[in-house]
Amino acid sequence: MIEGEALALACGEAAADKKAEDILILDLRGISSFTDFFIVCSANSDPQLKAISSSVRETLRSHGTPPLNEEGLPSSQWVAIDFGEVIVHIFHTEKREFYNLENLWKDARRVPFTPSLASKTP
Repeated sequence: MIEGEALALACGEAAADKKAEDILILDLRGISSFTDFFIVCSANSDPQLKAISSSVRETLRSHGTPPLNEEGLPSSQWVAIDFGEVIVHIFHTEKREFYNLENLWKDARRVPFTPSLASKTP
């Protein structure tokens, strides 16, 4: 079982594996009482949003960390997967701009994240 920042990075990798765009990891420790990290990423279509959310769930399950809760549907253009100390937000690009979590949590530290080479191959 992985925890903390390693869990957040694993979520980012799982999203990158399905070509999620603009992956951002926000460190909310010290400014949030309900979670430690947000992962925010974008999808271009309902099928891609579904693929990204499935990849994140399956990757974390394989590490012994099943989701505690999941909200939203690909058809709603937003899915949030709650792993306790990490919450993954997957948005259609337009919805991400509308909700603008990056600005809402602008005081959060941005965790450096570069997807591995395996995630970047076509």
